[in-house]
Amino acid sequence: MSKKRCTAVLLMLVALALGSILLVACARPGTPGASTGTGQGNQPSSGSSGGGPPTVHMGPSNFVQSTVGVPKGSKLMLVDDGSYVHILANGMYVNGTPKPAKEPGAPTVDMVQVNGNNVEIGPFTTAGTFHIYCTIHPGMDLAITVK
Repeated sequence: MSKKRCTAVLLMLVALALGSILLVACARPGTPGASTGTGQGNQPSSGSSGGGPPTVHMGPSNFVQSTVGVPKGSKLMLVDDGSYVHILANGMYVNGTPKPAKEPGAPTVDMVQVNGNNVEIGPFTTAGTFHIYCTIHPGMDLAITVK
């Protein structure tokens, strides 16, 4: 084989190896019951139906819904619908700029990493509207209204 052809084959093999590594790294880890803190796995519902906590799903770079209602004293379940990395904190985006802020009475959400798992936030013990956002996805924020 010529040197040029050997180089081309080697480059293709390296590209395939890197692609395989990336594919494995992006695959959903663990079993369907893998979760953080709840042991409940992914919940298909959105909102508070089904007897569990109110639920909001997350896509690759967004909350599937931008607002959610939560009864006072309840927690909020955040479900990552894939192996998407999110880092959540108190605050919101204003005109595309992150504004970290913890409203009085809001539970602390301090750089909570989500990556293919579920996370419970709360309990929400104070009535009002509270905000959380993803620090790595511009515009990804959620308004939580507690009544």
